[in-house]
Amino acid sequence: METTTMAFSPEKENKNPIWLKNKNVLSQVLYKMRLQPKTPKKSQPQNQTQRAPLSTFQQPTTKTEDFTLTNLVSDKTSLLSDEILLKILSKLPKSQRNSNSLVSNRWLNLQGRLVRSIKLFDWDFLNSGRLFLRFPNLIHVDMVNGCLISPRNSGISCTHKIVSFHVGSNIGSKDWFFNESLVLNANEVDDGLRVLANGCPNLRKLVVINASEMGILSVSEECPTLQELELHMCNDRVLRGIAACQNLQILRLSGIVDGFYSSLVTDTGLTILAQGCKRLVKLELSGCMGSYEGIKAIGQCCQMLEELTLCNHKMEDGWLFALSYCENLKTLRFLSCKKIDSSSQLDEDLGSCVALESLRFEKCQLRDMGSLKALFLLCQNVSELVLQNCWGLDDDMFNTASVLRRVRFLSLEGCSVLTTGGLESVIIHWNELESLKVKSCNNIKDCEVNPALSSVFSALKDLKWKPDKKSILSANLAGANMGKRGCKFLKKSAIGNHCQVLIRNSDS
Repeated sequence: METTTMAFSPEKENKNPIWLKNKNVLSQVLYKMRLQPKTPKKSQPQNQTQRAPLSTFQQPTTKTEDFTLTNLVSDKTSLLSDEILLKILSKLPKSQRNSNSLVSNRWLNLQGRLVRSIKLFDWDFLNSGRLFLRFPNLIHVDMVNGCLISPRNSGISCTHKIVSFHVGSNIGSKDWFFNESLVLNANEVDDGLRVLANGCPNLRKLVVINASEMGILSVSEECPTLQELELHMCNDRVLRGIAACQNLQILRLSGIVDGFYSSLVTDTGLTILAQGCKRLVKLELSGCMGSYEGIKAIGQCCQMLEELTLCNHKMEDGWLFALSYCENLKTLRFLSCKKIDSSSQLDEDLGSCVALESLRFEKCQLRDMGSLKALFLLCQNVSELVLQNCWGLDDDMFNTASVLRRVRFLSLEGCSVLTTGGLESVIIHWNELESLKVKSCNNIKDCEVNPALSSVFSALKDLKWKPDKKSILSANLAGANMGKRGCKFLKKSAIGNHCQVLIRNSDS
């Protein structure tokens, strides 16, 4: 009978010693040994054997010692410096910020250093200075919601653009909805702006409501890097403080908001703005009551202006003539405007915006054919035209866009009155058209696409065709490689009650 013997290996035995199985006991022993003083005692009994110096236990001699060192540290991230841990935390998604800040006080402080943008809801959090201790590196602060005085115990909430507030449940009361009395007064807002300016000298973007001239001045003096400013409940007097914002590039002014507040921004304020902010690149005027003189001053002084947005404007008739002074304007946008310009003198020479590239209409009422035609004549060099959810845009109104001969991109969305014939009558004359997007235009039908319109489609580089839910043109055009070499044509064939568009390629 054969017997097997196992060879003894000292190296193999040292890797897993029996006395290391209880790791907790070993860690406690080493920890207590480290707490003992390193200096030996002066006198020891002669009969007692002298113990080895403590330094011998501190020298890592085997791999076992490395294991015990890491086991003594409960938080492994404490071995990392703040700089390294900040780089690691910055790579994590923003959705994990709240959970990361709950790990420890150190992580809470480090996570606060990564926050650059914040919306303020508690005004005392700003005045007490806790905002800057918690978030020392802020560059974007939105103070609008913090300036509102609304009943917190109300379950009724109202939201308008960036403003969200609670309203009272007593409908019979005059103050049950939003009014100017539910906003902090200008002095309180200015005090908060001074605290913010002292705590955030590197501020780049600020959103505030009901500020005065002195509050804006304090920010402009203490925050020289301020580049973007948004003012709600703005008036002419507030605009005097913007003159010191020499590096301001983006400005949004909100004067009158129907149902919420009404603050007048007239030609006086626009002229002050133009003379103080000569480096403006983007300007948005919402509910402003300017006219020809104010727009002219902006065009003459703000020569770097590239984008102008008019939202629900209250401009006086004739302001459209001043747009030609904006020589470097590239984008003109109308948002929620009930009119463009009702002046009866629009048939005269309007000039031209030579550098204009994009013209956009969103949620506007386009019912005045004369003003729309005059605007198209003024912007006849545009290469991009966007019409989204505009009321009153029928075939006759859209036909005024025939003067735009250089359009390369056309987007129609939510234009329910426009028909297929009205679309064809315009784009058939645009020889430079490269991209077309039609969405949610119910009166534009697939079955009404004729050979002339099909030839226009075949020359496009990009076509997104979804006028209604029953449209099947986009599905049939998928993978057709439009715009590449080869002859393409569309053939319409009716099958039952449905229409299909077929694409055939022939090499010649």
